[in-house]
Amino acid sequence: MIKMKSGAEFLRVFFGKPLVFFVLAFASCSTIKQPESVYEEPDYTAEDVRREEIKRIEEMMEKSPVQALWRATLLNDKETVSKCEETVVGKYKEELEKENYYNARNLYKSLEAVSYDGLKSLSKNYEELDRLCTERVPGLKKINSSLQKVSGYINGTVTIWVDKGMAVKNGMGYADRVIGSGFFISKDGYIITNNHVITDVVDTKSKSYAKLFIKLAEDSDTRIPAKVIGWDPVLDLALLKTEVDAPFSFNLGSSADLDVGDKIYCIGSPIGLERTLTSGIVSATDRKLFSLGDVMQIDAAVNSGNSGGPCIDSNGNVQAIVFAGMLQYEGLNFAIPVEYLKGELPALYSGGKLSHPWIGCFGHTKKVLGKDSGLEVQYVLPGGSASRAGIKPGDVIVSIDGQGVKTLEDAQNIFIKESAKTIVTVKYRTNNDVEKTCSIYLSVRPENPGYTVYSSDILANSFVPIFGMKLNRASSSSKSKFTIDSIIRGSVADESGFSENDAIEVRKVTFDKDNSILYAEVYTKNRKKGYLDVVMGIGAKLDSPYYF
Repeated sequence: MIKMKSGAEFLRVFFGKPLVFFVLAFASCSTIKQPESVYEEPDYTAEDVRREEIKRIEEMMEKSPVQALWRATLLNDKETVSKCEETVVGKYKEELEKENYYNARNLYKSLEAVSYDGLKSLSKNYEELDRLCTERVPGLKKINSSLQKVSGYINGTVTIWVDKGMAVKNGMGYADRVIGSGFFISKDGYIITNNHVITDVVDTKSKSYAKLFIKLAEDSDTRIPAKVIGWDPVLDLALLKTEVDAPFSFNLGSSADLDVGDKIYCIGSPIGLERTLTSGIVSATDRKLFSLGDVMQIDAAVNSGNSGGPCIDSNGNVQAIVFAGMLQYEGLNFAIPVEYLKGELPALYSGGKLSHPWIGCFGHTKKVLGKDSGLEVQYVLPGGSASRAGIKPGDVIVSIDGQGVKTLEDAQNIFIKESAKTIVTVKYRTNNDVEKTCSIYLSVRPENPGYTVYSSDILANSFVPIFGMKLNRASSSSKSKFTIDSIIRGSVADESGFSENDAIEVRKVTFDKDNSILYAEVYTKNRKKGYLDVVMGIGAKLDSPYYF
């Protein structure tokens, strides 16, 4: 399903390497724009500030009760906290009555995170709710589905068919359709595929006609209607439902069982050729192609139409979901580890578009004497959840929701399983090596966090997460002249040859049409280039795994 225009485009989009251009000007430019104001921590000891905050909390109580509760606990106003707790408990009871155990579990968890006194009086605790919200979810229970021959697993796969009607090109009409792959995870017709296969069906901005069908492997002539239950654009996963008895249902395995060199099989419909099985090995397990988590690289033959098909081991357990094959690079193909699917299946089953959480930070794994020792916060978004909770650059997160965090990957794996619009408990070490605990509201992760950063903070600060350079103003009379205070190792600035104490002038900033890439034209005297005057353009993706 994924087609790349060129090798350079592939590297730019997937691996996020720096885009560096030595140019005099960009084809399309914009002047540097700064936000009208930047959030500053309010002084809640001032009575008028407290009154304004209470007013804002009361306004958000109905639409965002959990966020209101969290803000009330930060304010530490007992009356307001009590009102918010009452509202959240009311929502909890409503969801419980509707048997929406997934939402009820999240509300309970948020009450627990703020130490709600009446927690024991609630009719169901977290463990009961967790059991109730997962026991109905397809794919989470192991079934007896082992076959003697690998070829037998083909009947558990389907061809996904998105009918987009007719398209006209050069005065000629032709059938417009998207073809992908999928596989059954339950006898009653639940199917897994990629989000990008069915995106035309769920895209509310699209005005085009689109209908979803599946074709069984054993009956490729019959198109069976299907519907999308839940979808996740970030991890490229979707859960479908069709009213058929599945000829075969797959068990979800564990890609942690796989290592580089282990044999795998892929089943799908490359370029519409149904019932195609290919084999290969795991080439790598830690490719950072997504903004959340690592993916697997495989060398099994994958082509357009394979997207959404299962990647299985010799026992037929699904270890990953195929999502991309680079047509111009033979043997360079990728798959999504099945752990991500298992972690978010309850959310997909609850229905709708899945939103991932973040706390408004940027950072990397902290190394002490070569050992992983936590997640170092290198930037905090003004007014974001972490900022309001008191976390600052230089702090090191060591635990989220009671789960230990030694690396960035640990934190991302926790956040993948967490739900946005809930509250979690975070433990961290300060610069003075003091351990603290706070509750943090998980906001909805923006599509391009770097764009949110640029729009919310001053230029000198926003360049930390975007390019990996911390700037100091070089002149009180100029907002565009800086010296580089520090460089984040491995960042765009580092790989572009910038050094500490280099003088730079940011002349122009522009974005691509999707606000997913920022380009900056800078004038610099670069130490690594003999302090020669250079005008250069640098670019960076505005989303990466380092935003959390």
